[in-house]
Amino acid sequence: MGDPCTESNSMAESDSKPPSASKNGKGEGGSGHSFFTWFMVLALLGVWTSVAVVWFELVDYDDVLARAKEFRYNISEVLQGKLGAYDADGDGDFDVEDAKVLLGLKEKPSILVERRAEPESLVEEPEAEPEPEVVEEMIQPSHAEEAAWPFPDPVEEEPVVLEEVEPEGEEEPVEDEAAPEIEISEEQVEEAQVDWESELEGEPEVAEAEESAPAEEDEDDSLSEDAGENQDTASVPEGDDDAAVPLPELVEEDSDSEDHTEDAIDTIGEIVEEAVPEETEEELDHEELLEVDQGDEPTREDENPQEAEEEPAPAEDQPVEKVLVTAEAAQEQKPKEKVKKKKPKLLNKFDKTIKAEIDAAEKLRKKGKVEEALRAFESLVQRYPQSPRSRYGKAQSEDDLAEKVRSNEVLLKAINTYREVAELPDPPADLVKTTLKRRAERQQFLGRMRGALATLEWLVQLFPEDISLKNDLGVGFLLMGDNKNAKRVYEEVLAVAPNDGFAKVHYGFILKSDNMIAESIPFLREGLQTGDPGTDDGRFYFHLGDALQRVGDSSAYEWYELGHQRGHFASVWQRSLYNVDGLKAQPWWTPRETTYTDLVKTLEKNWKTIRDEALSVMDPSRGLFVPEDENLREKGQWGQFTLWQQGKKVEKSCRSVPKTCALLDRYPEATGCKRGQIKYSVMQPGTHVWPHTGPTNCRLRMHLGLVIPANGCQIRCTNQTRAWEEGKVLIFDDSFEHEVWQDASSYRLIFIVDVWHPELTQYQRQTLSPI
Repeated sequence: MGDPCTESNSMAESDSKPPSASKNGKGEGGSGHSFFTWFMVLALLGVWTSVAVVWFELVDYDDVLARAKEFRYNISEVLQGKLGAYDADGDGDFDVEDAKVLLGLKEKPSILVERRAEPESLVEEPEAEPEPEVVEEMIQPSHAEEAAWPFPDPVEEEPVVLEEVEPEGEEEPVEDEAAPEIEISEEQVEEAQVDWESELEGEPEVAEAEESAPAEEDEDDSLSEDAGENQDTASVPEGDDDAAVPLPELVEEDSDSEDHTEDAIDTIGEIVEEAVPEETEEELDHEELLEVDQGDEPTREDENPQEAEEEPAPAEDQPVEKVLVTAEAAQEQKPKEKVKKKKPKLLNKFDKTIKAEIDAAEKLRKKGKVEEALRAFESLVQRYPQSPRSRYGKAQSEDDLAEKVRSNEVLLKAINTYREVAELPDPPADLVKTTLKRRAERQQFLGRMRGALATLEWLVQLFPEDISLKNDLGVGFLLMGDNKNAKRVYEEVLAVAPNDGFAKVHYGFILKSDNMIAESIPFLREGLQTGDPGTDDGRFYFHLGDALQRVGDSSAYEWYELGHQRGHFASVWQRSLYNVDGLKAQPWWTPRETTYTDLVKTLEKNWKTIRDEALSVMDPSRGLFVPEDENLREKGQWGQFTLWQQGKKVEKSCRSVPKTCALLDRYPEATGCKRGQIKYSVMQPGTHVWPHTGPTNCRLRMHLGLVIPANGCQIRCTNQTRAWEEGKVLIFDDSFEHEVWQDASSYRLIFIVDVWHPELTQYQRQTLSPI
């Protein structure tokens, strides 16, 4: 052990020495590792990693380099491809020389045209024209787009780009050699664009021709110069008129459907606004407005072209083939003739000054905003009381509102407003004609036949040269039951227009109603053969066939077949005209098939009571049995005594046969049948009833035999003939052709009970109109 002083001195010396440095010059204290050490470690790791990647071929450097090179080339090609459209000197790229050419500082080499002609052969076209070659080069359309384009005409649009890019004057020699059509004016280019654009939209060429008409004529004819709106005037008719027909024809006829409820709402008005460009939405085509609100006559025009297209050809051995060909040829010519018609003029000079206000109100009406439209037109009438078009719009809005709220009172207001339009001092003639025709239709709808007749006579006085108005007047007389005046009108029409098919069929119908059977046939036949609007009606086929049957002409069934082919009859045998589709159709029925077995049992069980009450009222002196008045008898006597008619009880008759009526009161399928009757029928010997059909397929007819002679009484329905039995019920569908013979030595008495067709729903039975 040493001296304590010595040890303390040594410790002090050791404390005063500085810390020793390591080999790398850093102190050994602190973190324990220097920055340099870490750097060396990472460097060595990087070296060895690189060696490992190369040694073990973890990365294909050649492939990486190749991809980078390819990417660089692709970028170059893309950029060069975009700028290649401006390659003007033909060296395949865009450079300073190309820029000089585009700026007009240098002329385009003539060899460019030849080089550009070669790629054009890639397009599969019959003949490559110079103009599309240059245009394609400048605009660079893809060949796929050209192949998919529905029309070749759009290439005419491309010269517009050329005119914007190429300098004026300097390149005329080259363009004259390679593409002489490049100098098309901008107006011609715009017209070409309109042509193919309208074709793509499905517009007919007729609409384009109308669009190119002078502006003054368009203003006179309608409020809108946009022919595209013609597409949207097609209304959906109530019946079978919604088949495909050419657009020009629909424009002429679409609105004149039977159901004016659709005219009132006019849902297609919304389609107009969706399909028409914005700049034309502000204007409404008043030709369309006229057509949407015209009446029944164009409805006939609407039906014929459609049915002519759908008509199947008859057998070659049928004599009616010539009729079919004639009718179809006439129908095909109708649309071409209609296209030539001038647009109606609905605006006078003053109305043209307020056209924008009228358009705004009319747009509301066409959108179905009836109340708002009515207020708008009422405001216009208050401000411009002498404006015919504003007052006509008010009448239309009232008409539409009447349809919407089902109000006859509102409809009467519309009828009065229509009259006011025609009484104004300066209404256009076309507007007056349209207004009064609509007024007559609405009067007929309300059953005001005398008022409608007066309106039609007013029309004929204003437009004496219009044959169609005289034809309508004849129909007005027929609706009044005035066959004499109707006949006079059609004789006047045929005197000036001997080939008018509409007048012929109606004149033939009148002759047949007057029992001039043989005389009616040529008028009915020739009228149908014309194919004129309004002739393709089931009633005329019905009466022509019936007339031919009565004179013993077997061609009657050929005309019935033609009527069936055109959709007027369910079959050659079943020729009723007021039908419900889909009902079971067969000539003879059993009680079980009708489901009315309880009624049949009641009738057969009480047949003697029913007979005795009939015998008690058969005394001719009482006059209860009245002669049949439907012109169905060839000869003989046929009387009837009616207890129920159109679902209504004849109280006076039932007081004479109270027991019979009490029995039937329990059966609403019979007493509530609005399309039938309950009656006694007595037929004297020597009577023959022509083959005929009932008016509707909505009923079945029961015959209860009361007094039946042993021999000589028969009934045929289609090709089956049967006889009555006392106390038994026969059931048949009288919409099928049937015929009766009474060749016995004494009278035949039966009881007829019509019942609803069993397949009709309760709702149908309540809502079907009476017959």
